Amino acid sequence: MSWLLLGLGLVLVIEGLVFALAPSRLEDLLEALRSVPPEARRLIGLTALALGVALVSLARWWGL
Repeated sequence: MSWLLLGLGLVLVIEGLVFALAPSRLEDLLEALRSVPPEARRLIGLTALALGVALVSLARWWGL
């Protein structure tokens, strides 16, 4: 359970930094994402998911 809280906390820190430091760039990013087809967005999301699972597995394997 502590791993879940740690991961959620890290995501919130990174998301908060984006909103705090570059809110106008975030709007530009959202505008650019609207032009990407849904299938490509789904592929990007699945790739990010797979990469995240691999990184968590690697961290646990290293004992972090």
